[in-house]
Amino acid sequence: MTKQSGAQAGGSFSMDLQKIRDDARKHMSDGPVTATYGADRETVLKLLNDALATELVCTLRYKRHYFMAKGINSEAVATEFAEHASEEQEHADRLAERIVQLGGEPDFAPDGIKGRAHSEYKEGTDLTDMIRENLIAERIAIDTYREIIRYLGEKDVTTRRLFEEILAVEEEHADDMADLLSGRD
Repeated sequence: MTKQSGAQAGGSFSMDLQKIRDDARKHMSDGPVTATYGADRETVLKLLNDALATELVCTLRYKRHYFMAKGINSEAVATEFAEHASEEQEHADRLAERIVQLGGEPDFAPDGIKGRAHSEYKEGTDLTDMIRENLIAERIAIDTYREIIRYLGEKDVTTRRLFEEILAVEEEHADDMADLLSGRD
């Protein structure tokens, strides 16, 4: 049996390398999901698909707002909407990739997206209302993604980091929308 160890601050480290090698060969069809994966994979896949739906709804809302932006300062605001739509689509793509990595299937079925999304698709009646609806949606994403991050903890570090990266962008989006509402640049 191959054991590897090394000194670490505050203790020693040891692992059964031969067992890890044997397990890696035995369960190759599970891809990156090894025996040490600590989360409930079905729950994580559901969280990822719900977040995927959220990002798709946000993409569509921002796209509509981009095309519907009218009035004073609408060009700058529309540009911001277009940038956010692109970033939300990128988030959706990254979530879909992670779903596949975990052996799941990304759910892009239009009929179920609205029901799974954390945020709502609100069209807005004017530019200020559109900005407000986007800020509300970003705040919803921020809170739900924080909850998901807490749930994942150390059980699925890769998915947690993905949500942390997306969360940072959602916080920037919320800040941008708050700045637009208050008239700050």
